[in-house]
Amino acid sequence: MASRQLPAARGAADAPPCEYYGELSLSGELLPVRGLTLAAAHAAAEGHEIIVPWANVRDTRVVRHGRARGARSLLEVCAQLTGKSSGPALRGVAGSEEPRALAPAAALDLADVHGQELPKRALLLAAAGSHSLLMSGPPGSGKTMLAQRLPALLPALSPAEALEVATIASVSSADAGAPGFLTRPFRAPHHTASANAMVGGGPQARPGEVSLAHRGVLFLDELPEFGRRVLESLREPLEHRTVVVSRARVQAQYPAAFQLVAAMNPCPCGYLGDASGTCRCTPAQVDAYRARISGPLLDRIDLFVDVPRVPLADIAGLPGAARAPDARPLPALSTRDAAAAVARARQRQMRRNGCLNAELSQSRLQQLARPSQAGLELLERVFEHLGLTARSYHRVLRVALTIADLEQSDVIGPAHIAEAVQLRRAAGAFRSAPAP
Repeated sequence: MASRQLPAARGAADAPPCEYYGELSLSGELLPVRGLTLAAAHAAAEGHEIIVPWANVRDTRVVRHGRARGARSLLEVCAQLTGKSSGPALRGVAGSEEPRALAPAAALDLADVHGQELPKRALLLAAAGSHSLLMSGPPGSGKTMLAQRLPALLPALSPAEALEVATIASVSSADAGAPGFLTRPFRAPHHTASANAMVGGGPQARPGEVSLAHRGVLFLDELPEFGRRVLESLREPLEHRTVVVSRARVQAQYPAAFQLVAAMNPCPCGYLGDASGTCRCTPAQVDAYRARISGPLLDRIDLFVDVPRVPLADIAGLPGAARAPDARPLPALSTRDAAAAVARARQRQMRRNGCLNAELSQSRLQQLARPSQAGLELLERVFEHLGLTARSYHRVLRVALTIADLEQSDVIGPAHIAEAVQLRRAAGAFRSAPAP
């Protein structure tokens, strides 16, 4: 990629300086290059104009107050430089000037997931406080369906956040300027992904999945199937929300403020505890399977929930589905209603904290999350009974604060503590097999 600052075209003495980027082919055609979103942002900050290959034009559109022009060949650049042709001006589009385009995940409605009221509740809490979530259940129980609906529960990116996301995507050669850039990213790497692909690497220290999911969701399906080195590489980004990629000739630091959502089977065959009774896994096999996820990584996850197989009676529209005569199905929670509740809870957190609950430091959490006397007594009993670590204690407190925010409550009461503990207590089932 070539970059050079040149004076304005002839006859335009008051025009701003111009920067030129692109790869020149032997035929004189301008080929696209990486990183132009970042280049356009710096040019806009300096008050410069920028001329880029035509294929990179949309990478510059997320930069507010940016002035960009596209050129298809060196001849067009020379024409613009000499003032013979100004070329079509393409200014950056502010987030408020372009409607939010629906990403594929935004078209998925939470109401389409039948039953699973507790997992839906956990998903709502995860969205409200940006908490990490681990779901366990047999194949086909709806774990992936739930995870795919999380991005639609989250508010749109602000223009500044959209620029961060687009800049990372541009550096990594991913599609940065596609329509719908205000929608939060949703990354779902395959379980065969390497550690370099997850946290970043390569000769040029490119960003990995944790950075491509910045301000969005990183979904890891079949969590125990990922390599141990890959899973352990997530510990620091989850804690510090940044990742440093070091290579022999280059070192880069990338943001990694992602929300982790993971799914797994309860055992190698997937049917442990299922009503079908088809599981034949031994306790040793189950222990070995779950031991692929280390305790330190589990300690960094806020919410744990079982996702059981949905009974036939809860699947609407199927003939022969029996339901008790006096039973009334619960009204389905729609994505629109859930997103509105999440938005209210997040606005409350931003006014009080200046950040989301999952991002609070321990000292700040201690200042803001003050349970009632009954809630504090319950938390102390639970801490002693379950033998929670200090990190687990603070994560329970964060989740309880989010529950109170969802209910617009100024006090963390015993009910909030109890629900947070219940969602944390399930972590024990992910560590070892139950007694035979």
